[in-house]
Amino acid sequence: MVNSAGIMKMMPIASGTVEDFDAQFATNVRGTFNVLQQAAQRVAAGGRIITLSSSVVGMLLPAYGPYAATKAAVEMLTRTLAQELRGRNIAVNAIAPGPTATELFFEGKSEEQVNRLAKLSPLERLATPDEIAAVVSFLAGPDGGWVNGQILRANGGTV
Repeated sequence: MVNSAGIMKMMPIASGTVEDFDAQFATNVRGTFNVLQQAAQRVAAGGRIITLSSSVVGMLLPAYGPYAATKAAVEMLTRTLAQELRGRNIAVNAIAPGPTATELFFEGKSEEQVNRLAKLSPLERLATPDEIAAVVSFLAGPDGGWVNGQILRANGGTV
C-alpha cells in the first residue's frame, strides 16, 4: 500500500489562514491516519506500507511551516505503525522526497523560486517523478524487505 495523497499550501505562519492550515492537516495527517489504519487491518504478512513525507521537514523554509508540520506527523505515524505491527512481517516506511518536478511542487512558485529550490541539492536539479517512483519500487519490492520504520530522504543530498 502506497499513500501519496497530499496537499501543500504555502503560507507564512503569521499570515496564513486557519482554514488553509486545517485543510492541510485534514488531508495530509487525518487522511494518512485513515489509510494507515485500514492498511494495518488488511495488509498480509510480507506486505509493505509506504507513506510520503517531504524533506522540507528538516529544512526550516519560510512559508512551509504548516506543510512541514503535517509531514512530520506523517513520519511519526509511519514509524509508530512499524512498531505496532511487530511480529506481522509487514515493513512500514516513508519516503521524504526533496524538490520534485510535479504539479504540486510547481503550484504557486515563481521561476526564480523553482530555480533556487532546485539548486539546494548538490545535484543542482529537481528530482523527476520516476526517480521517486524508483524509491517506492525499492521499498515495495523484495530488496526492501529489511528496511522498516525508516524515513528515506530521497532528496539528492539536500540538507
